[in-house]
Amino acid sequence: MASVKEIRDRMGGVRDTKQITNAMYLIASTKLRHARIELEHTRPYFEALRSEVVRILRADENEISRYFYDEDGTEPDGGVCGIVVITADKGLAGGYNMNVIRKAEALMQEKTGARLFVIGEYGRRYFQNHRAPMEEEFRYTADTPSMDRARDICTDLLELYEGEALSEILVVYTDMKSSLTSAVQTQRLLPLERGRFTARQEQGHIAAEFEFVPSKMEVLHTVIRSYISGYLYSAMVDSFCAEQNARVNAMDAAGRNAEELLSALALQLNRERQSAITQEITEISAGAAAQRKQRKETRV
Repeated sequence: MASVKEIRDRMGGVRDTKQITNAMYLIASTKLRHARIELEHTRPYFEALRSEVVRILRADENEISRYFYDEDGTEPDGGVCGIVVITADKGLAGGYNMNVIRKAEALMQEKTGARLFVIGEYGRRYFQNHRAPMEEEFRYTADTPSMDRARDICTDLLELYEGEALSEILVVYTDMKSSLTSAVQTQRLLPLERGRFTARQEQGHIAAEFEFVPSKMEVLHTVIRSYISGYLYSAMVDSFCAEQNARVNAMDAAGRNAEELLSALALQLNRERQSAITQEITEISAGAAAQRKQRKETRV
């Protein structure tokens, strides 16, 4: 049975832990609010880039580009697949990191010989410990995503894709659908599905013709680079939102557990104190009874 001192020491440790979880809850809540605002700001830019791609493809629907599927719409088959995995830089976020990692591992089994590009320190440590074929020189953090970082990542990936070291590039990230639900998503960065853009042409969003300088293909390739950078940035911000939301929920649950544990320890402490008081009263009563008996025997 734990002593009163041991229970008090444990309660002190739980209170210290609760203060830490409360601080992490507040920090994650603040980051989540800022990340949501940033995500809302990225969507108009992303949609504008999509419209520009539609505008260019509309000029010549039969134009062949290495950034799109074949004309018959079949997906790429064969070659080396590059898998970009977006995790967090640290844990304490519930199942956020492991959900992404499990999805990436399933893709690696499906895509034999795939090359792994990991964003986030947690994912890098995991794949290093499991000796996965990870690109060691690809080192980017997941905290505070920025457009500049997305452009740098896009440049690294496009060099490999244009040099035919990669035949396709997939990105695995977490989409925060709401404050209550989030889901791991897998999207193809390259090559792009032409039908996703030609479908928008049929809706009549773009009605004007333009002259492209120096050429339509040069403009298309430039816009595609910006489009991929924007998509990566959106995925990074979306994942960051999901990470902070998962951490908020995890820290909130940890705080509630700490409260329950403190209540249980307080009850145990009261029982131990009552037991100690009862023991002292019993000893005092027994001592007094012994003295009365002794005095009575002395008189006799």
